[in-house]
Amino acid sequence: MPAPLEGLKILDAGCGGGILTEPLARLGAIVTGIDAGDKNIEVAQKHANDQNLKITYEIGTPADLEIKNKFDVVISLEVIEHVADIQSYLNACTELVNKEGLLILSTLNRTPLSYIGAIALGEYILKWVPKGTHDWHKFVKPGELATFLAKENFSIKHMQGMGYNPLSKQWSLSDRLDINYILSTIPY
Repeated sequence: MPAPLEGLKILDAGCGGGILTEPLARLGAIVTGIDAGDKNIEVAQKHANDQNLKITYEIGTPADLEIKNKFDVVISLEVIEHVADIQSYLNACTELVNKEGLLILSTLNRTPLSYIGAIALGEYILKWVPKGTHDWHKFVKPGELATFLAKENFSIKHMQGMGYNPLSKQWSLSDRLDINYILSTIPY
């Protein structure tokens, strides 16, 4: 089986139950998954054990990690909109990226359409997540995120929107940033 990520050290910050850590490990990466929820880590560790995947899981946040070596890639998907202090969270994440590394983030944009999509549809109508999961006021506009990242000496390399088609049940990348977006950022 090909291992295109062989040897890359990757941190999945806010890993949940391991939905991203598992495929990264299968692709050959040396993966660490962290999450503030102990139940999430319990589920993730069980999945990894059931599949004989070597993944390091820890309860905590990026600020809690005590590591000597940094990561080639730090990924934090759909987490920023839930943290109390975005700048502190990004500082902790960027501190974990090596000087040639990459930080990948995804979040929700603060637009009327994101309110309709993530809260009205996602929480109340389709019930994909529990009511109250999101606070629209904590959603982050791309320009705001760029400003936060610049304070950490990181610049955006690439940014794209993400969209979900409920009929086909498929996610896709798009040029529209008005609901979800994902970006890669590098140190300068």
